Amino acid sequence: MEKVLILAGSKSDEEIAKQAMDVLNAFGVAYRYEVASAHRNPEKVDRLVRETSAQVFIAIAGMSAALPGVVAARTAKPVIGVPVNASLQGLDALMSVAQMPPNVPVAAVGIGMGKNAALLAVQILALNDAALSSRLLEFKEKLKA
Repeated sequence: MEKVLILAGSKSDEEIAKQAMDVLNAFGVAYRYEVASAHRNPEKVDRLVRETSAQVFIAIAGMSAALPGVVAARTAKPVIGVPVNASLQGLDALMSVAQMPPNVPVAAVGIGMGKNAALLAVQILALNDAALSSRLLEFKEKLKA
């Protein structure tokens, strides 16, 4: 069962998703990766959000970057938005992810920062997983060195 559901708005976002998958693999966190556009296939997005066992979502999207907000509107679980540099150097996507309306929060990481999204997901999951918390602390200690 996946603990993280990674959703990309387009196949072209796969390189950013791979950054996240590499981190999750390194920490031994189960995940699922799907391409599901909030605009082109909203029914698929709805189904994936509704049926997943994931505790955290990573939603990757560019331009209007609607996917993170659409996911957040359909769940009470944490959603981490990764804006993509698809136009306007990614600033349009960053603003769309960061400027969610009141009561529909989405955590925003930097443009194209799939790695940071996965690390944030690991930190969230580590709150209730002692073994994962230990691996995360080891990782942080290595960063210091």
